[in-house]
Amino acid sequence: MRKSRFTEEQIVGIIQEYAAGAKATELCRRHGMSDATFYKWKAKYGDMQVSEVKRLKELEDENSKLKKLLAETMLDNAGLKGLLAKNF
Repeated sequence: MRKSRFTEEQIVGIIQEYAAGAKATELCRRHGMSDATFYKWKAKYGDMQVSEVKRLKELEDENSKLKKLLAETMLDNAGLKGLLAKNF
């Protein structure tokens, strides 16, 4: 997945500018992004503050680590079951 040119803090700042009354097309032109990108960000980060976005990112990272651990454990479990099936 391509890394965004904007940090989460910058994205929240742009959305807050929009909430303050700036026009979406003007924001998009000034920051060099498409309207679709802006509205996708607005849907994802809607009414969030910077601290909430940081917490969301931490939770997403932790979730991905836990998914990897679960996948590794399931592979180990399947391997052990295979060995036990051969022995009996």
